[in-house]
Amino acid sequence: MTYVIRPVKAAEWQRLRELRLAALADPIARVAFNETLEEAAGRPDEIWQRRAAGSEQGAAPLTFIGEAASGRWGGMVVVLVEEDEEVPQTHVVGVYVRPEHRGTGLARELFEAAIGWSWDLADPVMERVRLWVHEENPRAEALYRSLGFVATGRTMADPKDVAALEREMALSRGGDRKDAP
Repeated sequence: MTYVIRPVKAAEWQRLRELRLAALADPIARVAFNETLEEAAGRPDEIWQRRAAGSEQGAAPLTFIGEAASGRWGGMVVVLVEEDEEVPQTHVVGVYVRPEHRGTGLARELFEAAIGWSWDLADPVMERVRLWVHEENPRAEALYRSLGFVATGRTMADPKDVAALEREMALSRGGDRKDAP
């Protein structure tokens, strides 16, 4: 299956909302997302409109979607810019691929777009791309490793379940795959 990978357009805010709600309704959401379906469903339209408009303008947070030939959105990834960290970096969040699109390569294509966008930023130049992966999500962790992400050694408690851990993974600029600071 082939996809067009692109940022969301401002006029597509309702489709963005629908995809996010589908992601949060998915059974894997309990380990993949910190927001609940109820929280997202309760957000006013203006928030979804602002998110979509910012993506169309190329501003972070930027949402990339994978659009199938049918026009259906198969998945998404969101990229944030974090300038206040030790090094300038982007942070990948909101990764979701609909069940019927899993195993097609869409997740890899979405990540390649997010990583490429990160490396193309000029002011400031990003030094790394990071993300957090739940310890109970080995499929996602395997994908991230295949893309060159490595564990940094940093962990945090899952905000929804303090007995569970999330691990930070990072990809350094230039293919340097040493553990990030």
